[in-house]
Amino acid sequence: MSSRTSSSRSSARPVSPDRFRGNKSFLPSKPCAACGRTMSWRRAWARCWDEVKFCSEACRRGGPRR
Repeated sequence: MSSRTSSSRSSARPVSPDRFRGNKSFLPSKPCAACGRTMSWRRAWARCWDEVKFCSEACRRGGPRR
């Protein structure tokens, strides 16, 4: 039997529903300007999300398309 009781769960911090909890569906996304694939927001793009247009370096360079 487990020694864990229901009272130990009540001490956990509540998580706001608008915070990222490991599920990318909560994050903003937009299509790539070159290939149209959906890009999910990344932490590295936090300051420049409005300026991000391409999903990869290959799309940015305008390489050959299939």
